[in-house]
Amino acid sequence: MIAHLVRRREFGILIGLLLLSVALWIASPYFATLDNLRNVAEQSATIGVIAIGMTFVILSGGIDLSVGSVVALCCVSAAMAITRGVPIALAMVVGVLVGVIAGTMNGVLITFGRLPPFIATLGMMSVARGGALMLSDGRPISGFPDAFRALAVNNVAGVPSPVMIMLALYVVAHLVLTRTVLGRYTYAIGGNEVASAMSGVNVYAYKILVYAIAGASAALCAMLLMARLNSAQPIAGIGYELDAIAAVVIGGTSLLGGSGSVVGTLLGTLIMSVLRNGLNLLGVSSYVQQIAIGVVIVIAVLVDMALHRRTQRSTAFST
Repeated sequence: MIAHLVRRREFGILIGLLLLSVALWIASPYFATLDNLRNVAEQSATIGVIAIGMTFVILSGGIDLSVGSVVALCCVSAAMAITRGVPIALAMVVGVLVGVIAGTMNGVLITFGRLPPFIATLGMMSVARGGALMLSDGRPISGFPDAFRALAVNNVAGVPSPVMIMLALYVVAHLVLTRTVLGRYTYAIGGNEVASAMSGVNVYAYKILVYAIAGASAALCAMLLMARLNSAQPIAGIGYELDAIAAVVIGGTSLLGGSGSVVGTLLGTLIMSVLRNGLNLLGVSSYVQQIAIGVVIVIAVLVDMALHRRTQRSTAFST
């Protein structure tokens, strides 16, 4: 029943994306150009990558407000390693490790510390941002080799490399959620944590792993952002946590946990990027764009709650 509902949501979201694209194509002759569509896809990459980890977290019944600040901390950490002569690959590993450590700390505080996810990740948001500012002395770090820049400027068969990286990560995430024990337990914990624990699932370990994945996805987002901007900004990632949550929610993942998919998250990310791009082409102010995105998020949550209540009623009648 739940799997069928998820597929229906994904199909509905895809139809919504297509209708939005057609409407913007009619409204602006520049929307459907190849260059603009490539630009939309490239702009989707950073939020799309960070939204993968957020999907895991929300599926498990949690939330992570720290990912935007973790992006900044990973940027600064990797940039400092690069500018000190560390090989690019190793410097990127440093950045990813910083993200994994931050995510793991969130998971430990939530599980063993018994802190609500909102409070634990809110604290990490402040710690990570402060750490990024302290390490960089509040200044951007630049001067990266061309080999690192290739992450953002290269193309594969005409498709920007950040988009290819994002799509590859989504394939991996989809396989993890649908074909592995981690994926099954992530859904189970989000659906009913108490029942999962009573069934023998090591809830603490899997929740920590889920938050570590969120930290890793924030770190990978940081690497792409650094390569695109050719600098590491200690103020990078501001608002990314909200964009990631919005992409996940618009993509049909329930804020209550236990229902959703990364396929929906990818579609939600594209809807946000298409909407912003189209409104920019139409000359709509950034303030109105924020209102439009907010309205879309509220509508998505209302639909999710209505579907959740409908599922509960169907389950009650069937039993």
